[in-house]
Amino acid sequence: MSKFICKFSEALLNFCILFPNFALMIDTTLFQDKKAVYYTLGCKLNFSETSTIGRTLQEAGVRTARRGEQADICIVNTCSVTEQADKKCRQAIHRLVKQHPDAFVVVTGCYAQLKPEQVASIAGVDLVLGMDKKGELLEHLHSLEKRSHGEVLTIPAKDIRTFVPSCSQGDRTRFFLKVQDGCDYFCSYCTIPYARGRSRNGTIASLVEQARQAAAEGAKEIVITGVNIGDFGKSTGETFIDLIRALDEVEGIARYRISSIEPNLLTDEVIEFVAQSRAFMPHFHIPLQAGSDAVLRLMRRRYDTALFASKIRKIRSLMPHAFIGVDVIVGTRGEEEAYFEEAYRFIESLNITALHVFSYSERPGTQALKIEHKVSPQEKHSRSERLLALSEAKQHAFYARHIGGEAVVLLEKPKAGQSFHGFTDNYIRVEVSDPSAQDNALVRVQLGDFNEEGTALVGRIMNYEL
Repeated sequence: MSKFICKFSEALLNFCILFPNFALMIDTTLFQDKKAVYYTLGCKLNFSETSTIGRTLQEAGVRTARRGEQADICIVNTCSVTEQADKKCRQAIHRLVKQHPDAFVVVTGCYAQLKPEQVASIAGVDLVLGMDKKGELLEHLHSLEKRSHGEVLTIPAKDIRTFVPSCSQGDRTRFFLKVQDGCDYFCSYCTIPYARGRSRNGTIASLVEQARQAAAEGAKEIVITGVNIGDFGKSTGETFIDLIRALDEVEGIARYRISSIEPNLLTDEVIEFVAQSRAFMPHFHIPLQAGSDAVLRLMRRRYDTALFASKIRKIRSLMPHAFIGVDVIVGTRGEEEAYFEEAYRFIESLNITALHVFSYSERPGTQALKIEHKVSPQEKHSRSERLLALSEAKQHAFYARHIGGEAVVLLEKPKAGQSFHGFTDNYIRVEVSDPSAQDNALVRVQLGDFNEEGTALVGRIMNYEL
């Protein structure tokens, strides 16, 4: 019976996403002519979820406040991956409360789930929604009257079983499809399982339907997001490879990107499928976190450097031109100087494209706090700078190899006063200065030299793709 209830709940949530005009017994007169502002911190998954919240409010009659307007509702979707992230969340809340003193302030996300009472005590906060309540926002906005103290609606992360679907565009050209949430890994340095709960996912059928809906709305590219997407299937008995095979068949979607996938879950079968698929791009984002086996063991990661290197070799053997981005954390507890030097040499040897470098931040309640050796802030900074320089050199060389070639680029709407830009299939950023350029258009370009900042290649439009 419980499985039936879970399936029904998911089906109902999917219905709400796909058919937001359905009333579901909610009195939307409360929201007519109201204005909202949204502030998101953290990962792509958060941005996707905020976009879905915004879409839900819009369908209920709420419009996004223009610059200088006073909002009636403020939505803050928080991150808590580091101590600095917590600080940024508090600053954002204080700033929005000051800018919109009469607005009803709702705070959700990882920081809200981990420290709900702390968030609720911030002056001006009216409602704190836990992870399982993100999809029920309208139900809890039964009144927009300010409160003397924030109301907390959360349950322990270990009890979260609901998968809240999200497939949204927001103010970007690409769509973001959430396929999975939560994590069962409990790495020693990480609070995500405590913030987002255990691994769970939507059904392949429901996710394919959301992709079809996105295609009907004009989407050409979808980024597949989640917390640990390679773990897809825990709650439905399905597999990640079956998911991407099904998505590849959705008509109208020209491109998919896999946002991030654990190396131990990036199977040869997945790599081989991407290499020959119709729409999955030669673009991988793989968290390494440490290039020393000793540190990987301290982190409680589920692979070693030999496995990681084998995945890079497999990708390169089938897709020599693929973009491979890698996450690295520096200065974790236990990362002695010799371990970092070992890691640097290992990363330097990898045929990868770029690094995303993060400095370790101690998080309350994590097992890493039991490790004695601590790295000083100065040493963390020094190690980060070395890895960032290595990343810049690798990415510059990767871009340079493509100068003079041709590529298909999906153009994205630029900020005011800037040129159009977009990305090739293998994620090279391209700038285009052409009066015929259009948002969400696939164009074939001739790739020229670097732009003045050295952050992109300059492209010349040759023709528009169908």
